[in-house]
Amino acid sequence: MIFAGSLRVNSASCAKQLRSSPTRVLHTTAPRLSQSLGTQIAARLASTRHFSTSLVAPARSSPLLSSPRWSGNNKHIPPAPSEPGNNAAESSSKSVKLDGADDESPAGSSAQSSPPPSSSSGGDSNDGSDPPPQSPQPTPTPSSIAKQSVPEVYPQVLALPIARRPLFPGFYKAVVVRNPAVVAAIKEMMKRGQPYLGAFLLKDEHTDSDVITDINSVHPVGVFAQITSVFAANSGTGDDKEEGLTAVLYPHRRIKITELIKAGEHTGTAKVQEETQTVTPPPTPTEGDVAKIPHGPVQTSFLHKHAISIVQVDNLVTQPYNKDDQYIRAFMSEIVSVFKDIAQLNPLFRDQITNFSINQVASNVFDEPDKLADFAAAVSSGEVGELQDVLESLVVDDRLRKALLVLKKELINAQLQSKLSRDVDSKIAKRQREYYLMEQLKGIKKELGMESDGKDKLIEKFKERAASLKMPEGVRKVFDEELNKLMGLEPAASEANVTRNYLEWLTQIPWGQHTPENYSITHAQKVLDEDHYGLKDVKDRILEFLAVGKLRGTVQGKIICLVGPPGVGKTSIGKSIARALNRQFFRFSVGGLTDVAEIKGHRRTYVGALPGKIIQALKRVGTENPLVLIDEVDKIGRGINGDPASALLEMLDPEQNNGFLDHYMDVPVDLSRVLFVCTANNLDTIPAPLLDRMEVLEVSGYVSEEKCVIAEKYLGPQAKEASGLKDADVVLEPSTVDVLIKYYCRESGVRNLKKHIDKIYRKAALKLILDLGETVFPEPPPAAATSAPASSSAADTQPKTVDSQEPPANEPNKVTPEERTSNESGDHKTVTTQERKPLQIPDDIHVRITPENLKDYVGPPVYHKDRMYVSPPPPGVSTGLGYLGNGSGAVMPVEATSMPGKGGLQLTGKLGEVIRESAQIGLSWVKAHAYELGITKTPEEQFLTDRDIHVHMPEGSIGKEGPSAGTAILSAFVSLFTKTKIHPDIAMTGEISLVGQVLPVGGLKEKILAAHRAGIKTILAPAANRADIEENVPESVKTGIRFVYVEDVREVLHEVFRGQDIVERWKDTLSL
Repeated sequence: MIFAGSLRVNSASCAKQLRSSPTRVLHTTAPRLSQSLGTQIAARLASTRHFSTSLVAPARSSPLLSSPRWSGNNKHIPPAPSEPGNNAAESSSKSVKLDGADDESPAGSSAQSSPPPSSSSGGDSNDGSDPPPQSPQPTPTPSSIAKQSVPEVYPQVLALPIARRPLFPGFYKAVVVRNPAVVAAIKEMMKRGQPYLGAFLLKDEHTDSDVITDINSVHPVGVFAQITSVFAANSGTGDDKEEGLTAVLYPHRRIKITELIKAGEHTGTAKVQEETQTVTPPPTPTEGDVAKIPHGPVQTSFLHKHAISIVQVDNLVTQPYNKDDQYIRAFMSEIVSVFKDIAQLNPLFRDQITNFSINQVASNVFDEPDKLADFAAAVSSGEVGELQDVLESLVVDDRLRKALLVLKKELINAQLQSKLSRDVDSKIAKRQREYYLMEQLKGIKKELGMESDGKDKLIEKFKERAASLKMPEGVRKVFDEELNKLMGLEPAASEANVTRNYLEWLTQIPWGQHTPENYSITHAQKVLDEDHYGLKDVKDRILEFLAVGKLRGTVQGKIICLVGPPGVGKTSIGKSIARALNRQFFRFSVGGLTDVAEIKGHRRTYVGALPGKIIQALKRVGTENPLVLIDEVDKIGRGINGDPASALLEMLDPEQNNGFLDHYMDVPVDLSRVLFVCTANNLDTIPAPLLDRMEVLEVSGYVSEEKCVIAEKYLGPQAKEASGLKDADVVLEPSTVDVLIKYYCRESGVRNLKKHIDKIYRKAALKLILDLGETVFPEPPPAAATSAPASSSAADTQPKTVDSQEPPANEPNKVTPEERTSNESGDHKTVTTQERKPLQIPDDIHVRITPENLKDYVGPPVYHKDRMYVSPPPPGVSTGLGYLGNGSGAVMPVEATSMPGKGGLQLTGKLGEVIRESAQIGLSWVKAHAYELGITKTPEEQFLTDRDIHVHMPEGSIGKEGPSAGTAILSAFVSLFTKTKIHPDIAMTGEISLVGQVLPVGGLKEKILAAHRAGIKTILAPAANRADIEENVPESVKTGIRFVYVEDVREVLHEVFRGQDIVERWKDTLSL
């Protein structure tokens, strides 16, 4: 049949829709009661809302009237729920025609598929909550809809717990049942034509169950519902596939549990998934998803064989009421009024209320106050307890009152949502209005010529910048391409921002712009002498550099590296060179740098990309010939982002940096006119390829005389002015500076000396304030009391204040009452822009810092004596010269002793690996020449087989490293084994080889300075260092010292032990 075919198709589509959104909440509407519900349901089945129905029958024993309709069986059209009161009116009905504008069948099919219309399709009026009755004919035809009554008395029912919301009579509800026992019971109920159950709300809203194990777990008042449609609701795949059932319930009346006859068992998943009740049943699934229910007898005892919940119930009847009662009519009027208010705010409510009004049977809504209360509760999303109270209310005015309360809360909710929506809309509208007005204003100004477009101004600015630069041809081409790209982009586009930033950098590089250079030798000498004292070698090299530049007209291709200990003025020399050449100066440090992008720049594809440091330097100084000082080049790091030292190769190579390619700029930049000056403390950590590109200038430490002059000319006046004592009679005597250098600041640099001089003048300033008191140096009046300039307005004279951020006292108990009151009242601090003027020191104040009172300013001396041994030490002790890590030299004694043992050598004093090897070499040479030295009697005699040797170098907390202690250690061994003392006025330095040669060492200037300070009279140095000593060591330091240059350890031993008896014997055995 055509009707059956269309029913199957529509059922399938509805089932898919129901499965795709199983938890969608539908607002409820009342059933359309202006015509019989049987006609309505049949019409909906033929149109878009198809659902499965079941045969319903009274609880009393009677023959089966009709088969229930299962979706997979189209032989019988299911009956619609009805009431007994209308049975007589339906008795003559043979079939119901599916009529209506929306229910017409295809042309040519109605005559074959539809029977004659029945009398029930007329305009019979019935109750607004229950479906119409059904006629009692025993065997309906397949194309007709059979009617039957709902039993008024049904004492025992299957109890189905419902979660989250109660059900209300007259409104559909779809639930999902997972418990296998409940599913089986429902199927058997449908087979027997007895599809009735009781639905009760669970008290615990977080619990889902299909059975009731305890009568106290559910509310006692529920609804008596008819299962109008069922279909399968499977979940899972394969063996884990779980069978469930979706049942559409139509509540008829209120019931109350009187007894739990049988408690259910949790034999499987018991999850109930509900949707909001609706006036129309949910869609019916396809034929394949719906099980088939065979016919069976009508009875209730069969439910006891299933593991389900069975309860004894009583019907609850609404108490009689007078619909004309003023309280009832007032409640109903208020509910209708609230409905109207909500309908204006919520479109979904408006649709539901309109549907309810259309479906209402009574011509006046005030004729059915109980149904109005149920509808109000059903459509509201109120609290579960309040909705259950409405369901349990049997007094109409009480039910209306509770429903009104729920509806009022819904109205407040809707009003709040509406207010939030209006606020958001108003903000958006305001922004849109401002945007439109600004765009119109821009258009008007542009038309009048008052203002051009922002992008036009930007492009004009770039063109003006480029016109003033001498861009190379390749750079000019890139500039034009990027400018054309910017002209075609919208200002709001992300690519426009990237292009604009690139053009900013491209037009801020000083292409072809440079400062005129000053190659005057006289001017350079004056500048260098003003800024530095001494450093003759460095100054001469800089002047040579300038002389070549004067003749050639350029100083291209020069990268200078200044190497020296900390505090000798390497950075300040770079500044002096820039001042002498009249060049711009830019300094950046690469110490600890681990990212290549800091040198070469980032790719433009990255967010926040920037060029490298050198491009930033060119932008900052505005010229292409600055002096760039790269500090701490020996401390450059290496990380996961590349090797910055290797990236410096291109930048510092005179043959490559005329076309330096930055990753961000991506155009060649000429760095050949940039003068690079690097600084380092140690050359050992600089990579060899990078060191090869630089010209190294060694900046050695200062001697005592140089430090005294530097302190007198530079450090003293600077510290005095910084301490506020510029015009005061505070004198730091030269003898005091000499003591300060000798016993406090022995470093080769002057940084530590500057700190001590600053400390001396600070102490002097504090003593002046403490001695003279606040009367001589009073505090100036507060800023608020100072008079403002006459030209300023009255508003400008008002003192400005800010919130006080003064921290509380560390000990709250010691806070004074005034401070506590000030803190509690929210104290404010006055701020001002007036500069505080320095105070004038009286002329009668005279302060002298002498060697005697120096201790009061800087504390006790750091270095107490220059050498440990003034008188001849015991055998085994010699004096060596060392170079410390801070750039200063030191006199270091070497002590050796022997003890019974197995011939081992023990070394202490925080010695490095090279010194340990020097000790091994010295001991091996002594053992090899023991007979020649007179230690053994025969060449074959064993030596040190039962003695251990221990070598120690005092001041064990100071690390010692280097090969220069070789001669001193060997002399200590010979002194120990020959039991001959070494004079303490003799010091030595030099590396030894295994055959006895003395090799050159470094740091001789600092070592000789330390020996001079310690009063050493004779110094043994390698002959290879003779030219270095004569050229680089000042004559003032060499005065009073006899230098002996040696090439072999034999010469060392003859000089050290001169005048001793053993030397006479060595003339035969250890000749020179």
